Amino acid sequence: MERVDFLPPHIGADAAPQSAAERADAYAAVPLLNCLLREVAEPLPDPGPRPVYRLPGGRLLRVRPGRRPAGPEVGTAAGGWHPVGHTELVKLVAEELRRHTGLPNHELPIEMTDSRDAVAALLAVRARATPPADPYLRSEQALVTGHTHHPAPKARGGGPQAGWLPYAPEAYARFPLTLLAVREDTVVDEGDTAALDALAGAPPGYRVLPAHPWQLDLAAGTLAPAFADGRLLRLGTTGFFVWPTAAIRTLYAPDPDLFLKFSLDVRITNDIRRLWRHDLLRLRRTDTAVTEAFDAIGPPAVWLADRGYRTADFAFEELAVVVRDGLRGRVLPGATPLLAAALVEGFEGSPLQDTTSPGAWWEAYLAAVVPPVLTAFDDDGVVLEAHLQNTLVAVDAAGMPVQALFRDAEGVKLLPDTPRAAGWERLVYCLVVNHLYEIAAALTEHHPGLDPWPAVRRALARHDLPEIPALLAAPTLPAKTNLLLRWTGADGADARYRPLPNPLCEA
Repeated sequence: MERVDFLPPHIGADAAPQSAAERADAYAAVPLLNCLLREVAEPLPDPGPRPVYRLPGGRLLRVRPGRRPAGPEVGTAAGGWHPVGHTELVKLVAEELRRHTGLPNHELPIEMTDSRDAVAALLAVRARATPPADPYLRSEQALVTGHTHHPAPKARGGGPQAGWLPYAPEAYARFPLTLLAVREDTVVDEGDTAALDALAGAPPGYRVLPAHPWQLDLAAGTLAPAFADGRLLRLGTTGFFVWPTAAIRTLYAPDPDLFLKFSLDVRITNDIRRLWRHDLLRLRRTDTAVTEAFDAIGPPAVWLADRGYRTADFAFEELAVVVRDGLRGRVLPGATPLLAAALVEGFEGSPLQDTTSPGAWWEAYLAAVVPPVLTAFDDDGVVLEAHLQNTLVAVDAAGMPVQALFRDAEGVKLLPDTPRAAGWERLVYCLVVNHLYEIAAALTEHHPGLDPWPAVRRALARHDLPEIPALLAAPTLPAKTNLLLRWTGADGADARYRPLPNPLCEA
């Protein structure tokens, strides 16, 4: 049995025992409530021990406070409070968003329910599965809740659970890669993809192309003609396992020490997770710019380069695979890399919750994470997507942060392709709101009494960027509106923000 590290506030050791269904409801309600409260609810003054919010339709909602809001209750006409279960919460959110936007949306409530059902399936599997012994892999596979401010972070496209559970990182999945051979005259190859050829031998006139087995199932109809006419051959599977990371479609192969990123024709959070042609065509330019920026920054900061991609011209997006640097030789000797998002979620062995020196730990964390992001932006015009799932933080034997490793060229923006003001807004959202804000909240939850924001203010003020004084004085920060983006059917790559009170100003 695993040790469960993340528990919503009302599922602690002193709480009444809950059924599996109630436990899944509680997990799934946290990010949905976070979205509702941040994006459309109006906090009322002097709410007492439980914050009270007015919703767009005039109804009152109160919750148990904290970074994991829980126990939602709706005010009744008689002046009492009515508890709201997950099914009622989904209905409530849909009704309020229709009032707020004037738009209907029949898909998102289904996704919210699908996300909750996925959580239930994941909890059931984790209760009888063994987590990876390796702390890094354990951190990548820790995210039962996932994105803290998304209405349906665990939705898996509505497909049957048997189709996706074998490949779910949250279910401690590991599996061999499927190996294909693609006819040489149809291969599209850019950058350094030599590691793919080392995975297996290919027949004369063919090149090796690994595939995610879930994606092969999803794209079976599209690929059937190529298998029939010999453009594609099946070579079998790898003799080693790969582990799905938190990104789900990005797999880590410890044996050859490679990350491989695949297309996955499933909506996960805000987008269909396909490797889109336009992103692949600019991959080399983007990755080269980031690599050069990190070469100038120097160690210990690391960029895990997306070296190149390979695919087939008849299924350019469906079969694409990106080759990414592994960890060996990149992580400092004796250090252990951990996914930043897992520090927020909680997992067995997390140094954030176990440290006895939270102030020193936080200073070391900021020293590792903040300088590379700001330096790359100011010196080289590189806007890293330094959110929680794109950042690894390596810790020493005592659990102290000593290094940050960043990844995923697909999310990087370059100046002047992106105007500097827009790039800065995106950087502030990813680094400060999505990342540092959440780590700070988790740290203070485990270590009450610590004020994390003066240290953040000092860490930012050390950098002579023209935007820093305004950031430190601004009354608000930009918070991405994932709930409204999904409700209004915005493009998955869009970002719209609403103001969030800025703790840096108060600090």
